[in-house]
Amino acid sequence: MKQTAIPYIFMRGGTSRGPYFRRADLPKNLDELAQVLISAVGSGHALNIDGIGGGAAVTTKVAMLSEGSDRWADVDYFFAQVSVEEQLVDYKPTCGNMLSGVGPAAIEMGIVNAQDGETEVKIHAVNVGARIVANVKTDVDGVVYNGDVAIDGVPGKAAPIQLNFMDIIGSATGSLLPTGNVIDHIQGVDVTCIDVAMPMVIARAEDMGLTGYETRDELDANREFFDRMEKLRIEAGERMGIENVAESVTPKFGVFAPARDGGTIAVRYFMPWQTHPTMAVTGAQCMASCALTPGTVADGMLIPPDGSPATIILEHPSGTIDVLVDYRVTNSGLDLNSAGLIRTARKLADGKVYVPATVWSGL
Repeated sequence: MKQTAIPYIFMRGGTSRGPYFRRADLPKNLDELAQVLISAVGSGHALNIDGIGGGAAVTTKVAMLSEGSDRWADVDYFFAQVSVEEQLVDYKPTCGNMLSGVGPAAIEMGIVNAQDGETEVKIHAVNVGARIVANVKTDVDGVVYNGDVAIDGVPGKAAPIQLNFMDIIGSATGSLLPTGNVIDHIQGVDVTCIDVAMPMVIARAEDMGLTGYETRDELDANREFFDRMEKLRIEAGERMGIENVAESVTPKFGVFAPARDGGTIAVRYFMPWQTHPTMAVTGAQCMASCALTPGTVADGMLIPPDGSPATIILEHPSGTIDVLVDYRVTNSGLDLNSAGLIRTARKLADGKVYVPATVWSGL
């Protein structure tokens, strides 16, 4: 059987990992592209045994890079979430953890030239139109991966990558509160439908029959909760103006509980059909923003910070994640200037991934 070879870099970005391609090396047509990504990842099998996926939603993600298409951006980042067991590809969301690897990958691919000391990479997140500035540790030879920063959910330490997100309010729906309400009562549950970096539906854990401190395994075993959550998510997504919610990973779902380990607030985040083992970067920005917005389901669970910028510490199943939010509260809700996080990334492999020529015969 003839196969088509596609160059790629395999990277861990934050608490996710997957292949990073040059967009020009892949089909332009999105339907054809989906079939290529399904084949490369091995979507359709719980272990992704016939591809390079890792059998979990955080390891079936794909980043596609190209030179910036406007005067501001150095690189365009196009993201695809490939399903583990269903042969589906979702282009609606972006992924902030995979974004952590975009700066290093762009330098590795020669899209951006490395500077001595640190390289600023301006990234356009194509899926949602957001702008992000990544500061990557480099020297004259390229990316420096060694460092002393640890992030919960990843063993060891690595060089820090500072991500500063802009233009993230209404990333998918055009407004902070897509339904026009701070609280919506849907299927007997109070929720906040909010769109900051990622459209989300957020509830109080206790209203969903949870404590908010469950482990990932405990939550994934609670199929009654997931069945209830999915029905709620679909109706809320439709009210938010999102199409084909049942077949999309957006909006994501999350729950709040009062912090108990020294953080600002406890969170659990769903992808949406599995529990995230840690916390998505985009989800962290959205949940931190929701916590800061007066009148949301987070009211009464945290002491509002004194000023801005404020560090919001989210407690997740594997530890914590810090979000530095530059904001001000207005009569209409929240005016968000930027949200910043520290992540790490590491190049794991490079070479060529192969797909059957019957799937795609190449360019």
